[in-house]
Amino acid sequence: MNEYLSDHVHLNDDGTAVVILDQTQLPCRTEYLTLRTAQEMFDAIRLLQVRGAPAIGICAAYDLYVLAQQVSADTPEEFLAQLRQQADYLASSRPTAVNLSWALNRMLNTAATQTSIADMLSAMHRECIAIHEEDIAMCRAISEYGLTLIRDGDGILTHCNAGPLATSRYGTALGPLFLGKERGMNFHVFSDETRPLLQGARLTSYELSRAGIDVTLICDNMASLVMKNGWVQACFVGCDRVAANGDTANKIGTSGVAILAKHYGIPFYVLGPTSTIDLSCATGADIPIEQRDPDEIKQKFYAEPMALPEVKCYNPAFDVTDHSLISGIVTEYGICRAPYTESLRAVFEQKAAGLSGEGRNLL
Repeated sequence: MNEYLSDHVHLNDDGTAVVILDQTQLPCRTEYLTLRTAQEMFDAIRLLQVRGAPAIGICAAYDLYVLAQQVSADTPEEFLAQLRQQADYLASSRPTAVNLSWALNRMLNTAATQTSIADMLSAMHRECIAIHEEDIAMCRAISEYGLTLIRDGDGILTHCNAGPLATSRYGTALGPLFLGKERGMNFHVFSDETRPLLQGARLTSYELSRAGIDVTLICDNMASLVMKNGWVQACFVGCDRVAANGDTANKIGTSGVAILAKHYGIPFYVLGPTSTIDLSCATGADIPIEQRDPDEIKQKFYAEPMALPEVKCYNPAFDVTDHSLISGIVTEYGICRAPYTESLRAVFEQKAAGLSGEGRNLL
């Protein structure tokens, strides 16, 4: 695996800026951006220059630490008030991915435990580094659990991108494949292109190909035929938010893949960290769905528009997969099974107790 993919979000040498790999330029160009202002950080998240729920969380933590250094305040209370304003602004860039607000709130809570501005800054620096390091460990644990669900030689279908670029290392949905490759296993991956932003084409097929994993890129509307042909033994997807009942928001088109998998009797797994699980959301109906610029459908990646200017477009960034279609939710603490209202809560009880995932299945 290309090592630079594990360092695509980081602080610069003196800690005064965030450096990201611009994912909108892949696969044709490898370009890095240096983010110093709140506007640059907001745009990087909104414009998908950094994307993937865990990676957004890591970036947001670094962002708030950098912005904290720029706050001019005389008291800790004034410092926190300005910091909350910056956090609210960053959180508004993409409302669906819960990791964004999770990381920002974690950084705010860390600052609030200190009694001086200098101590707040020191604590925030330690916390953003910890968030990144925890994500690396999380990816490894999810990859280990996910690898137990597939066999050498299996065909895997995935949608969108949940590899190293979307996280810190290995990835979530793609993590088991990278880990299996390191151990001499071979898989054949069918990567949905993932319209309209083509994350599967631009990012997933790029990561897998560069890692030497056998990958075939398919249009989204080819998934049914590939499944019917018997070429797929499991579907692995990531997630941006998981509701308390197991309903899962992921990139638009994911729910269609789950419905097809159910029809053909193929297990459909969601892989993601506990930071994407939102127990305050009772069901998927409570998850806000980001609406994006209609021109992404008509113009983005095309030399000229593919539809008339007056044609209306509906461009939700995500859809929600019903929990009844999900065979298991793979977390860093184990594999959750239905009923998810019980198994997901058990994950948080295990996490609160400071226990590592010792068993493969939670309920």
